[in-house]
Amino acid sequence: MENEPLYTLKKYWGYDNFRNSQEAVIKSVLESNDTLALLPTGGGKSITFQVPAMMRKGICIVVSPLIALMTDQVNALKNKGINAISLGGGLPYRELERLLNNALYSGCKFLYLSPERLQQEIVQNFLKVMNINLLVIDEAHCVSHWGKDFRPAYFKCQWLKEQFPTVPLLALTASATPKVQQDILKLLSLSLIHISE
Repeated sequence: MENEPLYTLKKYWGYDNFRNSQEAVIKSVLESNDTLALLPTGGGKSITFQVPAMMRKGICIVVSPLIALMTDQVNALKNKGINAISLGGGLPYRELERLLNNALYSGCKFLYLSPERLQQEIVQNFLKVMNINLLVIDEAHCVSHWGKDFRPAYFKCQWLKEQFPTVPLLALTASATPKVQQDILKLLSLSLIHISE
């Protein structure tokens, strides 16, 4: 059935089944729960937000610290005929504005941006008028002082939950100690469903 996650998975990705905890994460997101998911590297984390985002009207906002990964995912989505945009580094203001307009008006399904980009006023102003169906914080362990990949800009990701309190937020990471997990919940203001493998 068209409203089933498995249908969407098969239609766009060609897989017959979900792996490991993917289906549990997707179910949680579709029930509009804030969710912290610990999935191993190579465990298909992107499927857990791409499938539910494709099932709902609106755009999915993905915050990621890795420009190369964002570019790869956007290219992979475009190859499937899915409208996706990445706000990479070093964009001139006019190009940034053009891309944000495209995200707003062109039926874009995924907008990828870095946590540093999220702090820009122009980006926040555009996000405020978008029909957002899901918020995703990838590599969410970067929010914690206790993690080796701490990125101060991740503190600002809390703005998303404050601005869009009714939109589910999915925090993804491959590994996080209990201390780091508590940091993620606290610093992103999550009311949480916790799924790990």
